[in-house]
Order: sequence, then structure tokens, then C-alpha cells
Amino acid sequence: MPRYRLPLQVARCRRVNLETATTSRIALASGTIAHLAVASLFLEIDTWPKPGLVSQVDDGSHHDMDASMLRASAASLRPFFAMLFDAGAAGCSMAPLRAIGLRAEASMLRATGGINTHRGAIFGLGLLCAAAGVAARAGIARSELGEIVHYRWADEIRCGSALSRNQGSIARSRFGVSGAPGEAAEGFPSIYRVALPALRTARKLRFDDEEAARVQACFALIASVDDTNLLHRGGREGLSFAQAAAAGFLRDGGVAQPEWRSHAAAIHRTFVAQRLSPGGCADLLAMTLFVDALESR
Repeated sequence: MPRYRLPLQVARCRRVNLETATTSRIALASGTIAHLAVASLFLEIDTWPKPGLVSQVDDGSHHDMDASMLRASAASLRPFFAMLFDAGAAGCSMAPLRAIGLRAEASMLRATGGINTHRGAIFGLGLLCAAAGVAARAGIARSELGEIVHYRWADEIRCGSALSRNQGSIARSRFGVSGAPGEAAEGFPSIYRVALPALRTARKLRFDDEEAARVQACFALIASVDDTNLLHRGGREGLSFAQAAAAGFLRDGGVAQPEWRSHAAAIHRTFVAQRLSPGGCADLLAMTLFVDALESR
């Protein structure tokens, strides 16, 4: 993703005159953003085959969650995505965003009986919702959301990641990868350089099949991302296997293959057999669909 200077009103978001956009317009936009965020999570759930991941077809490599649980989890996050949009529009730093994120996480855990279904999405998709708030208030293009995250919150994201202690942080430390915080701090390059191009190219190949485009984007992410969920479950060997399998699918033509669905399903079964689940890529797929939906409006 090219680096360029954002307009001054973004870099100095706290100084934006709140009269530059009416309260009613911002309030309306927050509801729309929250709807699109949840809809993107629903689309990710409905996509199949996704190697090792939960879908409406099966539970993938998971024994503790299914599609109905993921849907309930996603639905519980709607008001918090709206809050994050509003916080971005108000020029908030990471501390208030984190506070909203913690409330969203508590809502998720209530909806799932304590199962972590969408913690990564709360972080990444939440930041994009906050960036959409910045864009709405400043009157700039929504195509710059990743850049807004980078310019507004990169330093705070990196500092905050050093304080957290969870499955992802343990994998990042053990294997020396940047994980979700690094992805966000850099402006989500995996979305803009990998998944969005794959999604949009696949639409031209399978113009009558949106699910095929989503599958292509998912495989492109798995092939390129150092997913900490894969590292946690399978170590370096598991990550290398997953990336090679996804790259092989793409090299063979991806969804342009006549039998692409059966090929993808076979890879899915190999992931399940090894209990591999690229959960970080699932989050990035939902974020990609969110960005795509916004840029298409």
C-alpha cells in the first residue's frame, strides 16, 4: 500500500471543528457502519470451503463453536462497532477505543458462554470502524481507512501490544512475528495488498458467484499471512503446511479451476485432520469484506 501524507485534518483529528459535519449525519453513519461490520462477519461465517474454519457446512477444526454461536457473537458486537465509529469521529486516542473493545469482548463472551469467537475481529474491525469515524468527520475518502489507522494509532497499538498477554501475544513472542497488532499498525497491508486484489480479481473470474470470490481472498490470506492461530496450533511446521497448501490452490488456478470447490474442500479436510485453524485470516477476510463494502458504496 503506498505511503502518502493524509490531509492535515486527519493527522490532527482532535482539532477538527465538530461543526464540519452535523450530529445527525454522524449518528446515521454510525448505524450504517455497525450494520456493515456485522454483515461482513456474517459473510465470513457463510463462506465455504475455508480451510479449518467454522462455516454453515461444518465446524472445521473447532470442537467448541459452530456457525450459530459465531452469528450470535457477531450480532452482539453491533452497538460497539457503532460506538467505535463515534469514538473515531470524536478524535479519540487508543485508550477509549480499548475501553469500548473490552466492553465488546465482554458482550461476546456472554453471547458465547465464555468462548473467544471474535476477539481478533473486535480489534481489527473495530479499528476500521473507528477510522471510518475519522473519515466521516474529516470528510475524506473511505478508501484511506488503513492509512488512517496507521497515522492515528500506530504508536499506541505497538505499545499496547507489548502489555497484552494472550494466545496471540504468546505466539508472537515465541515465533517472532508481528501478528494482529503489527498488521494494524502498518495500516492492514494484508487487506489492501493481498485480499482485496484477490477478491476483486476473482469476481471477474466467477462474476456469478460471490462466495467463490470470498474463498479466493481467504486462500490468498492463508498463503501470505503469518497467522498466530496457525502458529499456536501447529508451530512453524503447521504454518508452513497451511501456507503451502493455500499457495498450491492459487497456483493451480484458484477458483478459476473447473472443480475449485472440491479442491478447496479437500484442503479444508487436511486442515481439520491436523486441527489447523487460520483464525487470524478469518478476521482479515471479514475486514476485507467490510472495506470492500464501504469502498463500493
